[in-house]
Amino acid sequence: MAVAVGNCYFSVLTSTVKFRSTVSAAQPCFSASLWSSSSCHTLKPVCRSSGASNSRRGDKSRSEKEGVAKKLIGNGDVRSGSGRGKKGQAQPAAYKPFGTQRKEKKESVVDQKEKQVEARNLQDADFLNAVVKVYCTHTAPDYSLPWQKQRQFTSTGSAFMIGDGKLLTNAHCVEHYTQVKVKRRGDDTKYVAKVLAKGVDCDIALLTVESEEFWKGAEPLHFGSLPHLQEAVTVVGYPLGGDTISVTKGVVSRIEVTSYAHGSSDLLGIQIDAAINPGNSGGPAFNDQGECIGVAFQVYRSEEAENIGYVIPTTVVSHFLNDYERNGKYTGFPCLGVMLQKLENPALRACLKVESVEGVLVRRVEPTCDAHNVLKEGDVIVSFDDVHVGCEGTVPFRSNERIAFRYLISQKFAGDVADLGIIRAGEFMKVKAELNPRVHLVPYHIDGGQPSYLIIAGLVFTPLSEPLIDEECDDSIGLKLLAKARYSLARFKGEQIVILSQVLANEVNIGYEDMSNQQVLKLNGTPIKNIRHLAHLVDSCKHKYLVFEFEDNYITVLEREAALASSTSILKDYGIPAERSSDLLEPYVDSVVDGQADQEDLGDSPVSNLEIGFDGLIWA
Repeated sequence: MAVAVGNCYFSVLTSTVKFRSTVSAAQPCFSASLWSSSSCHTLKPVCRSSGASNSRRGDKSRSEKEGVAKKLIGNGDVRSGSGRGKKGQAQPAAYKPFGTQRKEKKESVVDQKEKQVEARNLQDADFLNAVVKVYCTHTAPDYSLPWQKQRQFTSTGSAFMIGDGKLLTNAHCVEHYTQVKVKRRGDDTKYVAKVLAKGVDCDIALLTVESEEFWKGAEPLHFGSLPHLQEAVTVVGYPLGGDTISVTKGVVSRIEVTSYAHGSSDLLGIQIDAAINPGNSGGPAFNDQGECIGVAFQVYRSEEAENIGYVIPTTVVSHFLNDYERNGKYTGFPCLGVMLQKLENPALRACLKVESVEGVLVRRVEPTCDAHNVLKEGDVIVSFDDVHVGCEGTVPFRSNERIAFRYLISQKFAGDVADLGIIRAGEFMKVKAELNPRVHLVPYHIDGGQPSYLIIAGLVFTPLSEPLIDEECDDSIGLKLLAKARYSLARFKGEQIVILSQVLANEVNIGYEDMSNQQVLKLNGTPIKNIRHLAHLVDSCKHKYLVFEFEDNYITVLEREAALASSTSILKDYGIPAERSSDLLEPYVDSVVDGQADQEDLGDSPVSNLEIGFDGLIWA
């Protein structure tokens, strides 16, 4: 991601802890960081990790790759040295009238009694029994050696019953899972759970338990509406510090579109000041009526702030569940696929012939989205489904609030059509655009878990992905590939950046052993669209030589028959089960329309809001 003074962004990495002898430690199994030029800020999903991973290179954040100094914050709550300030301190008694002191003393006694009654009621509350502890064993892929997996590790989190034999938790709690178990409150039996669906972008996962014994006497939770500011909130889960259920209280501090660290997406989020710690992930947050208002999922760590936790609201949860019910699987939140600029400047509005103080300017439209057929650069979007869009990219929200325009997009489902009111060259018109999940040239997560790979005469090819970038060192990836990952848009669905990950030394590839992490552009003069296309080109090649063209005009030439003959011995020498991943064994189908792959490289725009260095541009 591009880094400038004052620029902040999120990145996802994996934290692991190794055990030796009787000494143990715990870290969250996933974390994400937000940095600025003045201090360290960290936004972390709060799944408690209690195992180990054998990543050889160690995970690195994007700021490390771009030379930005950082400081990691520990697992516990971080409080700034200044505390809460004078508001939270009691005034000296000398400044209070005598009668006031007696009255406040009486009121404090009453408050203590009320809290004791409330604690007893909470202890016996039925909704606490719907919260369960999640035990997950993770086995993450090895992106540098894509034919194998890393050493497994375990983590604990929280989940809760929602009825119809289903449980809800966070997606990062079951990321790369190999086994998931759950245990009810007051029970000593762990039951095997099955993952029905995972929403990486919204960080929600749906589980079920087939054992009827697990559901005996179970009462599911009931969802409440979106809370208001300063409403009381209670977070329940199984965080670190003990094995039994934990309850923390606070209030709703803020409701706005929030960056979801695990999914690298922007959706509605609830900020609260109740303590959320590793292990709370997937646990419910309740209002005073005992209704679930959301799912705890991440915290904001900073040297300048304290007690900032985030809850996924029920509106996002309901969208996830409705999507699953509609399609039998989770399809994801849709996007409009446009980069927008705010229209706060009067001269800019006048130049675009926008008479009112409203609208956002279209600066870039992704070729893979339907809006590419109806919107043009220079259009001004003034309404979305007849809701007026302000010049700052906001729309009305509830009574006296405004919220980011992309909130309206997140209320839609994949395949829905949006009515856009636009001003083009001073003329108002209405257009329709179909909304679908975004196509990433460099994906943040790998569908199916295991990355694709192809080995030709010891040359290991694999698609570029964010996990691979995190796993490799910054000097081995190179600035050009990093720039493409941060600033290049996909020209067509299915496009990938295919790289030569490494070369497995053999006599057939002498002279090429030191090559690594270079993008392959062509094979025998044919541009490579994706890893499937590369495998198809190799299989259908009839030429004597395989000529690979790489970035920076470097070429590699292999004798085709010798390359194919060396495959068996190379696989045996390096203990590799197959020369290609299982998905590349399927017949190749070219879905690219003629001319799409020949479009110019769209490499001058940041690919997400995280890469944008100031507040004037936003991705919708």
